[in-house]
Amino acid sequence: MGILLFFIVHWYTSLFFQSIFHHRYAAHNMFTMSRGWEKFFYVGCFITQGSSYISAYTYGLMHRLHHAHTDKAGDPHSPHNEENAFLLMWLTRNNYKDLYTGKSTADDKYKKNLPQWTRFDKIAHSGWARLGWVMVYIVIYALLANAWWQWLVLPFTIAMGSLQGIIVNWWAHKFGYENFNLTDTSKNILPVDLIFWGEAYHNNHHRHPNRPNNATRWFEWDMGYQSMRVLDHFKVIKICR
Repeated sequence: MGILLFFIVHWYTSLFFQSIFHHRYAAHNMFTMSRGWEKFFYVGCFITQGSSYISAYTYGLMHRLHHAHTDKAGDPHSPHNEENAFLLMWLTRNNYKDLYTGKSTADDKYKKNLPQWTRFDKIAHSGWARLGWVMVYIVIYALLANAWWQWLVLPFTIAMGSLQGIIVNWWAHKFGYENFNLTDTSKNILPVDLIFWGEAYHNNHHRHPNRPNNATRWFEWDMGYQSMRVLDHFKVIKICR
């Protein structure tokens, strides 16, 4: 039970920061925030993503390329460029690394208004930081696990951010339903999304990429957007309406 609760808390906190900060803020500029709150979210990403921490700047850049070249050769993570989810995860990892290190570049138009905290990224993105988080997870599992098979969940904890990304990037271009007939293969994974914080409405998102609310039909509910409304109410962020 302890490992299950830890995994659920880790899943939703990591997903919250990736959905709100990396996706909706960095990639799409759906809201604004002060520099102080921006740094707070950077630290929150580091704490919740841990060993799978990614740069908000690089994520935002890569995601903009995904929208610009969806399902085409220039798409950094299209399931139609790879045979299975594992190869797609490797492709995504390589394209991300090349963008982060500067081995590959993108046009300046994709770099506008991307958050950047270079000194922090150098620390949080380092191999030593990742190793430190792996050790933390091992200690947590040693304290909470009461059966050997629960240790099988540890690799998913270590790769939490990558796991969440590949599920959406693979599944949402392979299976699901469509509200909009688009030129790409984006689909909505779940009609009622209580698992992916509203990121399951991928077809809706590709139709309206800068719309804060991913839900469009009466039964759809975007947890990420509702979180943004709360943050907006308390003046942590200001939604661009």
